[in-house]
Amino acid sequence: MTIAQTLREAAAALEASSDTPRLDAELLMAEALGVSRSDLLLRHMDSTAPDGFAALLERRQNHEPVAYILGHQEFYGHDFRVTADVLIPRGDSEVLVEAALTARADAVRILDCGTGSGALLLAVLSELPEAEGIGIDRSVAALAVAQDNALCLDLSDRAQMVQADWRQPGWSDLLGGSFDLILANPPYVETDADLAPSVRTHEPHGALFAGPEGLDDYCILIPQLPKLLNPGGIAILEIGHTQAEAVTAIAAEAGFAAKLHRDLGGRPRALELSLMP
Repeated sequence: MTIAQTLREAAAALEASSDTPRLDAELLMAEALGVSRSDLLLRHMDSTAPDGFAALLERRQNHEPVAYILGHQEFYGHDFRVTADVLIPRGDSEVLVEAALTARADAVRILDCGTGSGALLLAVLSELPEAEGIGIDRSVAALAVAQDNALCLDLSDRAQMVQADWRQPGWSDLLGGSFDLILANPPYVETDADLAPSVRTHEPHGALFAGPEGLDDYCILIPQLPKLLNPGGIAILEIGHTQAEAVTAIAAEAGFAAKLHRDLGGRPRALELSLMP
């Protein structure tokens, strides 16, 4: 069977488990062939489908995200290694990078809380050549992924990955001082949220869920941020699209004013926090 025929059948088979069945099929086929998607479409459609494609297709039919199958995901123009130990970087989170670069293009010391793959920290550092940063995560496996990404992006000399958990006393003592810019994509999903199987089954629960209202980690982390910020420093936190009011209130209790940033779909996506005079 040709690749063109196989792709048609694969796309039909993926309709029950994917919102983008044809795209997924093409990406998996390109992976099986060891070529780019564009090369696949331009040069290989009449070739015979490779044997390895069927196994990749089966994984996607079982709701495993394409990024985990391929082992990488594009974010802010960079290719990041991902595994099931880290959340998959999503385009909507790029608003945090844009907000950070707009608000503190002069930042020289950056902290990323819950760094996961390192995507937020490394994307910002790639645009600020004078800056250095620390990414923290409680997961050793996640930190290993982030460190690999720092190496691949030639940023390991400016990005340090540290095991730390803001839920535990003394965690900030590991950071060696305060910061001009703090980024955070903490867990913010409600425990009983209706999630797609690809998310609930395959992405790390410790990076997703934060209590019945999804606010537990904001309540713990935000009150600790003032002592970690240099004068004029800001913190930018990702939020769920229904959480702007609640997280703004938590921030106000800690002495912060909040500025809302929306993603490309117009949904609330991040809060930029600055300490009130």
